[in-house]
This record gives sequence, C-alpha cells and structure tokens, in this order.
Amino acid sequence: QVQLVESGGGSVQAGGSLRLSCAASGRTLRNYVMGWFRQAPGKEREFVAAITRSGGVTDYTDSVKGRFTISRDNAKNTVYLVMNSLKPEDTAVYYCAAGAGAAGPTRTRSRYDYWGQGTQVTVSS
Repeated sequence: QVQLVESGGGSVQAGGSLRLSCAASGRTLRNYVMGWFRQAPGKEREFVAAITRSGGVTDYTDSVKGRFTISRDNAKNTVYLVMNSLKPEDTAVYYCAAGAGAAGPTRTRSRYDYWGQGTQVTVSS
C-alpha cells in the first residue's frame, strides 16, 4: 500500500503561484509513475500532469503547458507541481496519484492505483 498526502494548496489571486507537494509513505515512489489530476465543482476529475519513474519524461494537459511543472525527488519520496500564472479556471481540488503498472506518463485515471485526499486550490480574479 502507498499512502499519498498532498499539501501546498491555498487561495491566490490570478497570476500568482503555488507549489503543491505529494508525500508518500508505505513504499518507495521510484517504482511508480506519478500524476496530478484536478476536479472542479460539478466537473469530472481531469488529468493535469504526469511524470515517469525516473523523472525523465513528463506530460501535461494543453491548458497548463508552459505554466505548470511536475517534478519528483525519489530520495524524498515526494512529487511536486509548481503552478505559475494561475487563472481562475485552475480552481479545483488537486489530487496526486501513483501508478504501478503504467509504462510511462499516462492520462488515464484507471491506470493509477493510489490516490491522495486532495488539496484545494482557489484562484480569484
């Protein structure tokens, strides 16, 4: 079992920045593809970013490319999401997820085996 705990969410004004962290316990994260997803009120959970086990390959949904950066520190068992130039439409609960069977960064929710409890990000205009 892997336990994931997100932190770093909060309320910012448009144009601001936040850094989300996802700390893991139970097993080493180096064996997992990691992803970030988000869910806004009344909407389905959607893919944001993913990173391979080594951190060498990343993938982003188009709406965050150039603004968000996913990274990982396997020694610290932690994954990060740096969010710059935030927009009101980025407002959502952000979840990190770990996938054991995925070969590379995947956008498919069902490929992830473990999920955190989420952290709220609110961007005001």
